[in-house]
Amino acid sequence: MKLKQYLLSQFSHTFFPIFLVLYFITSIIFLVRIASMTSVITIDLFELITLYVYNLPSIIFYTMPISFFVSLVITLSKLSSEYELIVITSFGLNPTNILKIFLPITFIMSLSLLIISIGLIPKTKYLAQEMINQKTKEANFNIKASEFGQKFGDWLIYISKKDDKLYEEVKLFKTQKKEIDQFIIAQNARLNNDSGNLSFVLKDGKTFFFEKDKINQIDYKVMHINDTLSDSSITPFTDAFDYWNIRSHSKSDIAKLSFYVLTSIFPFISIYLVVAFGYFNPRYEKNRSVAYAIISVVGFYLISDPLTKAIGFASILVVAVFWTILSYYIYKSNVQKVY
Repeated sequence: MKLKQYLLSQFSHTFFPIFLVLYFITSIIFLVRIASMTSVITIDLFELITLYVYNLPSIIFYTMPISFFVSLVITLSKLSSEYELIVITSFGLNPTNILKIFLPITFIMSLSLLIISIGLIPKTKYLAQEMINQKTKEANFNIKASEFGQKFGDWLIYISKKDDKLYEEVKLFKTQKKEIDQFIIAQNARLNNDSGNLSFVLKDGKTFFFEKDKINQIDYKVMHINDTLSDSSITPFTDAFDYWNIRSHSKSDIAKLSFYVLTSIFPFISIYLVVAFGYFNPRYEKNRSVAYAIISVVGFYLISDPLTKAIGFASILVVAVFWTILSYYIYKSNVQKVY
């Protein structure tokens, strides 16, 4: 039990620095992407933080498998370099037993990544896109004071003063069918955004209907003018099953789901490689574990990406079986027969 705790503590000391570095680098990339949106929409600090939080599952998903796998390899290679694994092996704890110690947390890691990739990422992407759509619709309604030729939907609009979403001395004009024109004046108005649908709330004004031979006037206290300035829409998110079920006929979405699954199970199906790369005798062999780990990660993604796009769901079985067999063969050839 103490030996198990010792191995896990050594792993934690390696894992967290590597994960935090990769997390920080990936976060910067996502923050730059979010910041680039300010050329289209205006967001404040709270909205920036909100969009970053929506991207957290993606950041964790892309950094966690690599951090976890490389950290396991480095942990064992460090113990090998310091002759600790040789001593541990001499006490009867062979590579298979060490593999069993790390197997439960590897399974939990892969399961957690599956939940993040299949469930959380689609949900947070939907929330982020919904927020961006609403901000885009608000940005499209950028009426400036004392300027002519501006429009709100079908209406020509003119305002004298503007304070954020509050407008003063508002005039609207629209030409309708059957030679009827409509002219509205209001003392003040406010712009409301209800789930991306904009409404103009006019207060204390008059509306005029101009026909060929008469003019009708209506005085009002409050008037609502509704308009949707963007046709962009996204499918509402209910749950992960419905989300992927709706997209089951899209080849690109099938490839994305397959890639998510393969990336999630990568730590679990690579468990033999951890022992194969981390176990060595420092007296006779050089420590090339980090290089081997990086090559394995790159190789896995180079195999997975084209296959998911080519054969879809079948790639999950093909890659998982191939990678497990390859990992076991390397482990058996280099470690099991020696230790």
